Amino acid sequence: MVALRGIESFVKAVEAGSIAGGARRLGISAAAASQNISRLETHLGVRLLTRTTRRLAPTESGATYYAKVRELVQELELAGQAVSALHDAPRGRLHIASTGAFARHLLAPMIPAFNRRYPDITVELSIADRHVDHIAESVDASIRIRHALEEGLVARPIARVPSIFCAAPRYLEQAGYPHTLEQLKEHDCLVFRFPLDGRYLGWGAVRNGIRFDVPVKARMISDDIDALAQMAIEGGGITRLAAFIAEPLIAQGKLVALFTPPFAADEPLEVDPLEFYLCVRHRRELTPKVLAFQQFLTETLPAHWRA
Repeated sequence: MVALRGIESFVKAVEAGSIAGGARRLGISAAAASQNISRLETHLGVRLLTRTTRRLAPTESGATYYAKVRELVQELELAGQAVSALHDAPRGRLHIASTGAFARHLLAPMIPAFNRRYPDITVELSIADRHVDHIAESVDASIRIRHALEEGLVARPIARVPSIFCAAPRYLEQAGYPHTLEQLKEHDCLVFRFPLDGRYLGWGAVRNGIRFDVPVKARMISDDIDALAQMAIEGGGITRLAAFIAEPLIAQGKLVALFTPPFAADEPLEVDPLEFYLCVRHRRELTPKVLAFQQFLTETLPAHWRA
C-alpha cells in the first residue's frame, strides 16, 4: 500500500513538473505527496527525483522507473472509473486538449452547458496546436484535425466543418472579385501554416467530380487562424476560414464570402472541409466521461457538420 501511494504521487509529480502540481491532481496536500514519494524512495533504495528551488526532474533511476509504472497508474485510474460507471453518473476530472480555433470558438462556449448537465465532471481545456502526449500531460482526449492525427490513436470523427473563401469588402473593391479558383493566383492570399510541421493548408476543392489544389500567391502567412481572419478584415487579401470563424464575420459585414451567389464559380464547387476528430490512446480510454463529452458534442454541434 505504501508503494502504491508513492507510485501515484511520483508519477503525478513527474507529469505535473512539481510535487505540488501532482498533489493537486490526486486531491491531496503537497506534504502528503512528498512523504509518499520519500517512503517509495526508501522502499526502493534509490533516489527518484532531483529537487531544486526552480524545478523537479527524475533521476536516471527515476526516469527508468517512471517509464515502467506510468501506465500502471493510468490503468488503475481507468479501472476505478469503470467500476464507478456501473453505479454513478460520469464524474471526475476531464482534461481535453484541442486545437486553438476549435477550442476558442466552439468548445469554450459549450463547456458551461456540459458542466450543468454533468455537475460531477470538472473540465480542464488546454489549447494545443502542437503534439500532445496524452500520458505525460494527463490528457483524457484530444480534438485534432485530420492533418494532426497520429498512428496508433483511436480517432472518432465528430465534425466536418465547411471552409469558406472570403475577403474584406474594401479589398475586393480594389482588387476585384475572383469567380474561379484559378483566379486566386492573381490575388493576395493569406495562408495558414500548420504549427506541427510547417506545411501550408492546401486550398483544395472538388469541381465536376475532380479534386484539385490551386496554386496561390501567399502574401501573408500565420500559424494562427484567428490572426489570418484579422488580417483579412483589415483588407490584407483573400483567406480560407472555417465556417465557425467566417460566418459571424460575414454576417457582420466585415468579410464577404466568395464563390457563392452572386459571386459563384461557373461550375458547382465544393471546397475541402476541415475534419475534426476526438482522439484517445486506446479504446479502453473511452470512459463514461469521455463518451458523455462526445455525445454532448454530437448533440450540440450543427447537424450539417456532423461526421
